[in-house]
Amino acid sequence: MAISRIVLYYQFVPIADPEAVVLWQRALCEKLALRGRILVSEHGINGTVGGEINAVKQYARTTRQYSGFRGMEFKWSDGGAEDFPRLSVKARDEIVAFGAADELAVDENGVVGGGTHLSPKQVNELVEREGDDVVFFDGRNAFEAQIGRFKNAIVPSTRTTHDFLTELESGKYDDLKSKKVVTYCTGGIRCEILSALMKNRGFEDVYQIDGGIVRYGEEYGDSGLWEGSLYVFDARMHMEFTPDAVTIGECESCGAGANRFENCSNQQCRDLILLCPDCRQGSPTCPDGCASNDVATEVPANEETVA
Repeated sequence: MAISRIVLYYQFVPIADPEAVVLWQRALCEKLALRGRILVSEHGINGTVGGEINAVKQYARTTRQYSGFRGMEFKWSDGGAEDFPRLSVKARDEIVAFGAADELAVDENGVVGGGTHLSPKQVNELVEREGDDVVFFDGRNAFEAQIGRFKNAIVPSTRTTHDFLTELESGKYDDLKSKKVVTYCTGGIRCEILSALMKNRGFEDVYQIDGGIVRYGEEYGDSGLWEGSLYVFDARMHMEFTPDAVTIGECESCGAGANRFENCSNQQCRDLILLCPDCRQGSPTCPDGCASNDVATEVPANEETVA
C-alpha cells in the first residue's frame, strides 16, 4: 500500500509575477497527482498539498529550486490527496486575507516589522521567566479555539481573519500593549502578519511561535502549554499530537465533549457546528436555529492552508 503525506508551507518573499508562479505550481502538482490549496501573491506563497510520499518529496525539491523559495520549510503530517476535494492554485492580493495588503511590507528576509520568532523551548522559557506578564494571543478564527488553545490564552472575537483589524483597533486589548504578547496560529503564517499589525498599532513586545502550534505540538505533544485538538482546514477537520490529548470542546447541542465540527445541513446556512458523535447523526442543524446567520463559515476556504 502506497504511503501518503500532507505538507504545509509558506514563504514571504517578493514575487514579481504571481500568475507565472501559479501556472508553474499548478502544472507541477498535476504532474505529481497532488491535491490541495495554494495561494500566491506579490508577498509570497502559502500552500498545503497531499499525495503519495515520493511525489510530495519531489514537489518540495522542485519548489525549492525557485530562487525565492530555496530556504522554505515544509511541515509534514499524516494524510494525503484524499483529504482535499481538488487541486486549487490561485493568485490573490494576499496569501492570508487580513485585508491589509497595502500595509504589509515584505523583503527577501520575510515580513518587515513582525514579531520576534521564538522556538517552542524559548516560549516555555519565557513563560517560566516572566510568568503572568506573558499573554498568549490566538491568531486564528475564534471557533478554532473551541477545541484547542494555549492555556489561559486570549481569543479575539473573530469570525474571519478580516476581523482582526477591527478587533485590534477596538481598544479591547490596549491593556496588553505593555505586556509580552505571544501570538500563535496553526502553522505560523497568520502570526507573521498579525504580529506586524499589532506592532504597527502600539503593541510594544510581540512574539510569534516559530512554526506555530504544529511545531510546538511536535516538540511537546500534550505535556506543554497547549491543550486540546488542533483544527485543520481539510477533510480531517482536527488532529491531536498524542493519544493523551484532552477534549476541551463542548457539543453545541448536548454539552458533551466534542472535537469535530460539522456543517449545518441547512443549505442556506452551512455554518460550522461543534457536535459530539451522537449529535452528528442524521442531518444536524444549528441547535439554536440558523435563520439569523448572515455569513456561512463552511470549512473556511484557504484563510490558512493548514496541516
